[in-house]
Amino acid sequence: MDLALLSGGPFDVRAVVARILRARRPGLDLEAVPWGNFAHGHDVRKAVHLLRADGEPGVDATGVLWGLCANDSRAAAALAVPFLIPLAIDAHHPHRAAALAVLSGPARARHRGVASREELLLHRNDPRRHAPDTHDDYGYEVTGYPAGWSVTAARAAITTNTRVVLPLLADSDPTVRVDAAYALATAADPDHIIRTVMAGGFAAEGDAMVRAALLLATAELTRAHPHPPTVTWLRERWHDRMEAPETRLAAEIGWLCLTDQSAPEELRRTVDALADDERAHAMEEALPWMSAASGTNEPGLLRCRRCMLHPEEPDPETVLMDSLF
Repeated sequence: MDLALLSGGPFDVRAVVARILRARRPGLDLEAVPWGNFAHGHDVRKAVHLLRADGEPGVDATGVLWGLCANDSRAAAALAVPFLIPLAIDAHHPHRAAALAVLSGPARARHRGVASREELLLHRNDPRRHAPDTHDDYGYEVTGYPAGWSVTAARAAITTNTRVVLPLLADSDPTVRVDAAYALATAADPDHIIRTVMAGGFAAEGDAMVRAALLLATAELTRAHPHPPTVTWLRERWHDRMEAPETRLAAEIGWLCLTDQSAPEELRRTVDALADDERAHAMEEALPWMSAASGTNEPGLLRCRRCMLHPEEPDPETVLMDSLF
């Protein structure tokens, strides 16, 4: 496939999303989007239509979007992001939480099961460093479509809407606050505006899981836009014994991903002491980063602990596969 022939045209999801974003009008027209140019596009159009409607919760609709991302077919799902954001920010829409939970799925690729210091929280596609027609090491989706284009399109939609998504960090529902942090962590933040708001939210936040989410989101943003003071701030958070265990663990994971320093013995002891099965399952349920990092029979927190601090330990997934053959 000659990507140069597709770039900027109706088969370039980045260009299509850019045109949707330029429309900037209420009630974006679903029928004005060339859904059929992208694999499973009509399924995504139907899912978005169902989410926009009143009535029963859109479980099946969000399942379509989650499934495409899980199966590494994100292009059509990326087209949905500009339509999902207005639902997510509408406090009265019955499907706002569902829309928010799923909208950042296309903005991340090759992150399922990833729990190493080298790759967790990593954004591979950086338009400041890569030519606009490349897709760097995201490679291709199962359909043959350049995965980096899908990720770039979804992130552009979230970045463009940063101003309207940021208030969700102060929502009364802690799940909304967590999912808003997860979405905003994929936005471009060269001026550190999002990170500044998250730091303020962290100072006022009383829920331990939301505090953990804000730390992971801040670390993800900092991995894309380096900021040494934030690395120091994260270290202070895991040093603080007054912090909740979930918060300290999130700070430790974030700090490990932002530095190549050897893990201090104090950090190792803290993680080993706090990362038990019960807490790992609770964090996996509450924090999408931990859910994404999980593997077969291994919650995300425990997978992070093993990959980052105890790489000599066997991978339960490999052990399981070896036992089958």
